[in-house]
Amino acid sequence: MPFMSDNAAPVHPAVWSAMQAADGPQPPYDGDSFSAALDDAFSALFARPCAAMWVASGTAANCLALAAMVRPYEAVLCHELAHIERDECGAPGFFTHGAKLILAGGDHAKMTPETARARLARVGVGVEHTPVTALSITQASEAGCVYTPGEVAAMGAFAREKGLRFHMDGARFANAVAYLGCSPAAASCEGGVEALSFGFVKNGGMGAEALVFFAPDMIEVTRFNRKRAGHLQSKGRYLAAQILAMLKGDLWLDNARHANAAAGEIAAAAAGRLIHPVEANEVFVALSAAERAALREAGFAFYDWDETAARFVTAWNSDEGEVMALAKALRGL
Repeated sequence: MPFMSDNAAPVHPAVWSAMQAADGPQPPYDGDSFSAALDDAFSALFARPCAAMWVASGTAANCLALAAMVRPYEAVLCHELAHIERDECGAPGFFTHGAKLILAGGDHAKMTPETARARLARVGVGVEHTPVTALSITQASEAGCVYTPGEVAAMGAFAREKGLRFHMDGARFANAVAYLGCSPAAASCEGGVEALSFGFVKNGGMGAEALVFFAPDMIEVTRFNRKRAGHLQSKGRYLAAQILAMLKGDLWLDNARHANAAAGEIAAAAAGRLIHPVEANEVFVALSAAERAALREAGFAFYDWDETAARFVTAWNSDEGEVMALAKALRGL
């Protein structure tokens, strides 16, 4: 019974169908009609003009966005648990040709203006030091917690005060919006986000993420950087078709709601053991080694988060029977 990662979930049938429907001759790279439709599709979703492009991975989406924001001798301020710091093998430095990550703290893997300000205050001034010129937050965070529209706006105000560009890693953006019950814009660009890595793979996609720009000055340089980085795929229509299929009829949001609801069932069963509030589709539970072994013996697959905890992740296709079985097992510990 799989609760290791939403990356392990299968591709949604609507995505497979959309890729099949994209067959037939089309101009290569991003010259096809599907790729051309992305700008209008995301402009409608966010109720404002924006530009969008496909890439094959969240790492590429994050790092291409950052590469448009910082120069090689500059730095990005992010949380110490951010995916760009802990799980991307130094890719931000690779894509930016050397830019650093400056790490701040904050409860539940979320920065606040206060923690960001305190960290920024320790950065020296002058040619001997690395100037911070961008801010990156994760929606939902690495602890499965969500920035409210007010919290996003507060971080946006901080970024403007300090003259920082503002990026959002939205690998689980759909889960955050589903939890908040607000518009996608309220959870991102209305708060000042200039570039959003909009995740689809964890939510039913196959191999396509969207990089959405609300700041037009970053678009052209990213088109060149995407090609230079080897991410301008020749049959890009199949990536664009995945994204369009997920946007159609708000499938992206329905999938996230299902995953969140499943996580909520697990959280209710482990209420006294929760390490973080459960606001998306990740549940962090305090468990002993013996308890984790017992759950695995019962057929549940999950990751150890550290020596005292486990992480359970639900997905768009989480089976209700398996979710209830895990909930029962957790209650029985």
